[in-house]
Amino acid sequence: MVDENSGAVLDALCKVDGFEGVSADSCQIQRLGGLTNLVYRVETKGQSVIMRIPGAGTEAYIDRAVELHNACVAADTGIAPKVLWGDGDTGVMISDCVEGIETMTPALFQSRAGSPDRAGIALRALHEAKAPFQFRFELFAMIDDYLAILAGKDIDLPAGYFDIVAAAQPVKQLLQDHPVPLAPCHCDPLCENFLDDGQRMWIVDFEYSGMNDPLWDLGDLSVEAGFDDAQDLAMLTAYFGALPSAGQVGRMVIYKAMCDLLWTLWGLIQHADDNPAEDFWAYAVGRFDRCKALMTAPQFERHMAAVRG
Repeated sequence: MVDENSGAVLDALCKVDGFEGVSADSCQIQRLGGLTNLVYRVETKGQSVIMRIPGAGTEAYIDRAVELHNACVAADTGIAPKVLWGDGDTGVMISDCVEGIETMTPALFQSRAGSPDRAGIALRALHEAKAPFQFRFELFAMIDDYLAILAGKDIDLPAGYFDIVAAAQPVKQLLQDHPVPLAPCHCDPLCENFLDDGQRMWIVDFEYSGMNDPLWDLGDLSVEAGFDDAQDLAMLTAYFGALPSAGQVGRMVIYKAMCDLLWTLWGLIQHADDNPAEDFWAYAVGRFDRCKALMTAPQFERHMAAVRG
């Protein structure tokens, strides 16, 4: 038994068709990574599966029934592992194990040839899912909520903070004036949520997924992976199947800035609340500096003009 959760792993596995009656003697259980959740690889009966047990307290901000629905919709597109069993109340989920893959990181996105292209293709397949996702990811509602929380905190703010918050309002209006059809989106495309075998990519972890502007996913991934202009173009070209228009590039760049602004505000709240998990002041300042540099660069207004056009 690998740890105190092995009993729970076996109990859940017995609920999957074909795995009834499995025992500790017939299984190999390996703990994998996971920042907030417990993730295990289980090998038994000649098959490997991945089991996710939600971390304590995550039920306060993640709707597990919504996540389960969205994960099943994503699996039907072929870019996410098949969900073998899930509990929408507890959040325990068991999925197929994808073999022969690398869990991506920023460094691997830089070193594995063609990985931005494969990510773009996978995101396009997700966004074209035949069934809608449950939940609506509301970027600016989240920003407003975070701003309201920060207004009641007694903390120092990064230099130029109020200027950038003010500059985000015209961006909000621009996107409202030029909407695009919403699509099923991942909404939290960390590099580690992409699995690559060198030929194709899978996407996992749909905890924050919902209906959203699809260019959010591409802009957010670009930020997380540290893409340069050439990698952005490769991802967008693979995504659209053709060179992107100036308006499409502009929309993605806008979301790169808004992604950093959103997570800057989140980081400042963690800092104000003395969250000991990491240095959230450094996290927030790093995000903010990158956001400010992008929004104050001359080309940012050109990207906004392209969206208007």
